[in-house]
Amino acid sequence: MDFKIKTRLGGFFIVILNFNMVISCGLKPLKVNEPKTVTDAVGIEMSSTNDSITLKYGAQYIGKRQDAEMKKFRANRLGQFIHWGLYSIPGGEWNGTTYLGAAEWLANFAKIPNATWDSLQYQFNPNKFNAVQWAKMAKASGFKYVTITTKHHEGFCLWPSEFTEFDIENTPYKKDLLKEFVDAYTEAGIDVYFYYSILDWHHKDWRYDIKNQADSLAFSKYFEFAKNQLLELQQKYPEVKGFWFDGTWDASWKKNGKYSYDIQKALKEVNPNVIVNSRLRADDFGSRHFDSNGNLMGDYQSGYERYLPAKNDTLITKIDWEACMTIPVNQWGYHKDWSLSHVKSANEILELIVKTVSLGGNFLLNYGPKGDGTFRNEELEISNSIGNWMSKYADKVIYYGDYANLKPQDWGYYVKNTNSGKFYGVVFNLPLSKLLKIELPNGKKLKVVNFETEKLEYHHHDKMGYFISLPENTPNEPFIFEILME
Repeated sequence: MDFKIKTRLGGFFIVILNFNMVISCGLKPLKVNEPKTVTDAVGIEMSSTNDSITLKYGAQYIGKRQDAEMKKFRANRLGQFIHWGLYSIPGGEWNGTTYLGAAEWLANFAKIPNATWDSLQYQFNPNKFNAVQWAKMAKASGFKYVTITTKHHEGFCLWPSEFTEFDIENTPYKKDLLKEFVDAYTEAGIDVYFYYSILDWHHKDWRYDIKNQADSLAFSKYFEFAKNQLLELQQKYPEVKGFWFDGTWDASWKKNGKYSYDIQKALKEVNPNVIVNSRLRADDFGSRHFDSNGNLMGDYQSGYERYLPAKNDTLITKIDWEACMTIPVNQWGYHKDWSLSHVKSANEILELIVKTVSLGGNFLLNYGPKGDGTFRNEELEISNSIGNWMSKYADKVIYYGDYANLKPQDWGYYVKNTNSGKFYGVVFNLPLSKLLKIELPNGKKLKVVNFETEKLEYHHHDKMGYFISLPENTPNEPFIFEILME
């Protein structure tokens, strides 16, 4: 593979650590004979169309990673998101009042003193938690990877950390809950990723902004704490494939691009192929996700939270990206009352999944376990419905699914399977006429349309368009058909 890189004096350059990783530094350009090792290791073509601003802490590479680990993340497409912590105990309710907002933010909404909230640690005893059953449910639902909150904004840690007593070891449960989780999901063949919140309401050295030298000193201590915890997680749970960062919107973090850079660098020194989301990063000027030159920071864009790109957004297909979605409108951690907002149906969720895949993205569907370690019935029912559909169609249109580069239509979505090379349509909005319009690129002709075991009839709509005639009896669920072109 050719390797192209733009450099300039005073600009960024590439350093190779352990012959497997790429990190930006800010000292001098690469020598001409150095890039080959980088390309062989991570398969990245280094070129930038916008490098007008000199950055020390901007994007470390341009384009999509092509190493085996990133290809697997891309092929997996569907992941389970789990928000679990002390907020799972009150479940959005405090002193008889139910709060509409996200349950994991209850301490803020209800203005609960830190000491009072932190004392929930001594009630956390998920004695009904069964990691093997969780993993079994996830596998049956079709999830290929999982991201779990090791530490949310409240600061409570689901693993026994040597750097704090605000952790699972100092609860009635006492055991290493995270190890049980990692072992069970890994055994089930599901890749594990760790969510970690930079924002920490519990830690005395956390700062929302840096206004003086005292703030700067305190925040530097917090940075070391966070970095130590992250390296601890890597060391204790080497199976982890990547890190999903959150809580990086405050001025304190945006003013310290070097901190975000140093954390990513430290993680990749331990595991050069670890996958890190874009939320971690801030550049020299406080830009997040994308640096001041418009280049993606991190290994994939993770800014789509409870919404998706437009159906015709082809720019998003140029990068790796992931959307995360709740089942209610805005509940991540366990909330007792889902009647406070709309709750998505299985078909709504499936359409969101397929739309994401059709634009070359990954999809995280969130679950909020109760404080006792069980899931609510609604989550189990939705998982069952999604799993039934996935068992029929996922191998064709979800796993290895990608952007098909065909003109969007109102009836649903196109997906190209990068493993088989086949093209599919996924129908969510069946026209009353039972005619599906297809428009092909210039130079392409429709050859065959396969639906289940039969070939469908079609006729020209115009020069490049066709109408496909569906049979009278179509499935009472979203369904697929295969398109063969010539």
